[in-house]
Amino acid sequence: MNSAIFTSVAYLVGTALFILSLHWMNTPKTARRGVFAGVGGMTLAIVGTMFTPGIENWLFIAVAIALGFAVGVPLSMVPLTAVPQRTALSHAFGGIAAGLVGTAKYYLWLNEAPAELTAFRMTAIIAEILLGYLTFTGSLMAAGKLQEVKWIPQRPVTYPGQNLTNLALFAVAIVCGVILIVNPTGYPFLFPVVIGLSLLFGILLIIPIGGADMPTVIALLNSYAGLSAVAMGFVLDNKLLVVAGALDGSSGLILSIIMCKAMNRSFANVLFGAFGQVQKKVEGGEQRTVKSETAEGAAMVMEQASKVVIIPGYGMAVAQAQHRVRELFDILTKRGVDVKFAIHPVAGRMPGHMNVLLAEADIPYDRLVEMGDINPELPQTDVVLVIGANDVVNPAARHDKSSPIYGMPIIDADKARMCLAIKRSMNPGFAGIENELYFAGSTYMLFGDAKAVVGEVVKALSGGSGMH
Repeated sequence: MNSAIFTSVAYLVGTALFILSLHWMNTPKTARRGVFAGVGGMTLAIVGTMFTPGIENWLFIAVAIALGFAVGVPLSMVPLTAVPQRTALSHAFGGIAAGLVGTAKYYLWLNEAPAELTAFRMTAIIAEILLGYLTFTGSLMAAGKLQEVKWIPQRPVTYPGQNLTNLALFAVAIVCGVILIVNPTGYPFLFPVVIGLSLLFGILLIIPIGGADMPTVIALLNSYAGLSAVAMGFVLDNKLLVVAGALDGSSGLILSIIMCKAMNRSFANVLFGAFGQVQKKVEGGEQRTVKSETAEGAAMVMEQASKVVIIPGYGMAVAQAQHRVRELFDILTKRGVDVKFAIHPVAGRMPGHMNVLLAEADIPYDRLVEMGDINPELPQTDVVLVIGANDVVNPAARHDKSSPIYGMPIIDADKARMCLAIKRSMNPGFAGIENELYFAGSTYMLFGDAKAVVGEVVKALSGGSGMH
């Protein structure tokens, strides 16, 4: 088998593995198989590329692979609480790779084979650098917000005419791109202008977006990275890149739609709505109080319940409390309590964040119930335990038209007979608003670190066999 045939076969099998990988990711039972299929597909893609006819210097490829391992292995070892920002960094790497390839091909053809710069190829190159570079800086900004880097504001940063300015800059980049498509060799100085505007637009696109919208933003950036890979595939005439990028781009777009639907918001509102600004408190307004409970009291209530629903949120991730939650699940289940987990699509800082955390703690997947399925059960639930979730259980979303989360589907924690809410303090969540649930008559607060509080509840349950 000559090298050209080997490359074609490797790409064909790799394409099939990528498709199967995405399909197997649909269910937890086959997700691990999906991961291995994706790894296998990527391995074949790399090996096939190395045997592509015309490659003369393997040293650069070997160095690139070594550098990839040097960066990738440490990134794979981050704690699960850092997975959202690690995912954003992965999108940044994908974006800069596409942008650099597009830049290299433009200048290579400009200097050595101008006839290769056809209108089709230039269109693909412009799309590649626009999407690639804005994904790079946008993803870095998203990662910085998620990591809470001091010099990157977590709250939205807005100023008058911001959206108009952003759109104007993007329009200038598009106009420059069109000029280059029409005359690729006549105005080469416009190429770095497009790159600079793309890098700037990526920053300006993320600055006005708050942390509450990060799940949607990460999904969107995933889509942009995939689309830039599609464009790169057309530039390099690489069918595998086109297919892999299309899979990545379409899945990211579909996920973004799901996220927006879960928040009852549009793409435009996410990208330009500045969601996450702290609401000003009304002067002279009614001072509401909350009721607190001890770990021992919470243990007694849950032990006497027949049905308990646990609602995890970002606070559980920050405290890395998932293993303590597993201990709580085990001890309650052994005592005959029906325990389920209510999962909101946008809980945490990335799509599926809570599912990943609970899977790491070996929580049975059939105990995880989506929002739409668990809500009808909550009025018959004895106790709801909210662990670090805030905006996704706020009843204001149902009735307060002045609230920025109005209309967002929520988990109906307030409809349970009793609600126990674990929270470090009464500070608002990422949406910047107070949670009405905490002031409800049936809600009791458990203040403290989620891991410590759940641990105390487990300890009380372990030593409280005589509570019945």
